[in-house]
Amino acid sequence: MVWAAYALALLVLVLDQGSKVLAQSLLEYARPEPVFSWFNLTLHYNEGAAFSFLSNAGGWQRWLFTGLALAVSGALIVWVWRLPREQGLLALALALVLGGALGNAIDRVLLGHVVDFISVHYAGRYFPTFNIADAAISVGAVLLLLDGFRGSGRA
Repeated sequence: MVWAAYALALLVLVLDQGSKVLAQSLLEYARPEPVFSWFNLTLHYNEGAAFSFLSNAGGWQRWLFTGLALAVSGALIVWVWRLPREQGLLALALALVLGGALGNAIDRVLLGHVVDFISVHYAGRYFPTFNIADAAISVGAVLLLLDGFRGSGRA
């Protein structure tokens, strides 16, 4: 199970980085490419954290968020390694968060910003643009909550 979790994290990382390379090569910055009536591909760069938090802070946030992502990733690697075999949902959740955190950390180190390109909207209201790493982190967080409510970590 441990290796399956690490493999999933690696898959998320590869899909995230590959999709970002494609987005940067095929999309024009900030120009929406409609896919469905509620879904566009729109290239954006985010120098901050979720929802562009601290995006205009002057540059120091790049290293803060990179350091946090790497520290959390290290903790997740150890946590997954120590998980009992029967905690599959928790392993899945942690793997998704790990892959997403590393995907966005790579962007911050190499580019100085995170590449976002998925744009969902309805009736003129737009959700902030995001990427596969963000989606994996979000799904992983929901699964962590679900696992906590299920109480799988209790003896």
